[in-house]
Amino acid sequence: MRYEDIRALVRLRGFRWDRVERTLGRCVTVADLRAVAARNWPRGVRGYVEGGADDELSLRRNQEAFERYGLVTRTLRDVAQVDTRTRILGHEAALPFGLAPTGYTRMMHADGEPAVARAARQSGVPYTLSTMATTSLEDLARQVPGELWFQLYVLRDRGLTKELLERVEHSGYRVLMLTVDTAVTGLRVRDTHNGFTIPPQLSPSTVLDMARHPAWCLSLLRGEPITFANLAQHSRTPEGVMAFAAGQFDASVTWEDLAWLRERWSGPLVVKGMVSARDAVRAAEAGVDGVVLSNHGGRQLDRAVAPIEVLPEVRQAVGDRVELLVDSGIRRGTDIVIALALGADSVLVGRPYLYGLGAGGERGAAAAIRMLGEEVRRAMQLLGVSSIGQLREEGPALVRGSGL
Repeated sequence: MRYEDIRALVRLRGFRWDRVERTLGRCVTVADLRAVAARNWPRGVRGYVEGGADDELSLRRNQEAFERYGLVTRTLRDVAQVDTRTRILGHEAALPFGLAPTGYTRMMHADGEPAVARAARQSGVPYTLSTMATTSLEDLARQVPGELWFQLYVLRDRGLTKELLERVEHSGYRVLMLTVDTAVTGLRVRDTHNGFTIPPQLSPSTVLDMARHPAWCLSLLRGEPITFANLAQHSRTPEGVMAFAAGQFDASVTWEDLAWLRERWSGPLVVKGMVSARDAVRAAEAGVDGVVLSNHGGRQLDRAVAPIEVLPEVRQAVGDRVELLVDSGIRRGTDIVIALALGADSVLVGRPYLYGLGAGGERGAAAAIRMLGEEVRRAMQLLGVSSIGQLREEGPALVRGSGL
């Protein structure tokens, strides 16, 4: 074979000097990002992101529930042009999902919540900031204005809850998301074993583990101290901000608190953490705009039902009175497609973008969003549907469940 022929067959790839670009260039799926992030993170951070409650049965079942569904393709349809846009709570999104709230985000990467919010804005999807964020709600809104949602806990200190609500409104967040599945915190066994705390507490084992991840340690040391930024004014209390935050979860929160919140928040209000059709109906009657079917990613009650399993029942019960979103267990674009076909208006993703963040900061988070979006588009084309509306309309004929 002549040299010219060999050159035509072999394409030499140029070397990428940028380490992040080089790393992300080798990643094809969210699972690839997860593998990179796992190598970058110390054991405690890795355990926090990957862990669930108790025996982690809910954590595993969330993903297994999606795997038990099959897709029925429709062929010989024109899918040259596919539109993944949809409206989520009155705002157009480029993709049928948003980014769920996650705490401790700067532990995964020093750039933390602003990096994720920038990736979301660039991708045309909403981002939800957590009450337990490591960037304050004011700083995020100032740095990354756009389609921002805020996740709220009704805290034991109702005065503090009201203060947070006023800060959220003043900072221009459009959607308020109330989390209701944390009457008490679940037992995160991995975190206990790993001694995971905010800020990190050093012990001989954690020092040794952190020494194995020098890049992560250096980025952490160069940044501002990590704390619950939205509660930072309480960090000077004797027990410290983490103990203070843990003590603010309130087991006495009821429907009356939801009514109180509905009266004080004029924008879209979403309730996150329900898996009961009866609760979803009552939430609709209370005037909420959306319900997120969620078991907190398997991190609260172990053996909890997977949200995707109850979605058809809840959709039938609430009808079109509220928008239904789903999280917990979503790792692929096909998971998103299954949720939409079963009746969800949109979904929320959490761990996938944390894997991207851990693998490559803002660019990694954007890569995770892009991967999921490409998988949604490709699945729609192979299913024979060209719009999100058509996917929802034909959904029951496109999905089959087995063993449910």
